[in-house]
Amino acid sequence: MTWDFDVVVEKDADGYYVASVPALACCHTQARSLDELMERVKEAIQLCLEVQGEPSTEVDFVGVQRVRVSA
Repeated sequence: MTWDFDVVVEKDADGYYVASVPALACCHTQARSLDELMERVKEAIQLCLEVQGEPSTEVDFVGVQRVRVSA
């Protein structure tokens, strides 16, 4: 079976790219380059599917919003 997942990619303070998969709880990875990150996130998704099984519902990715708050 073939799955399509949305992946959120961010860059942390140390310069690492960090990927998370909203449709799969706790599915995330990091790497120094985007190419390496994409390979790692595919591996992470495969492992999450093995452990968690297929997602029970599909999540429709809408977008990302930046929100500013004062502390």
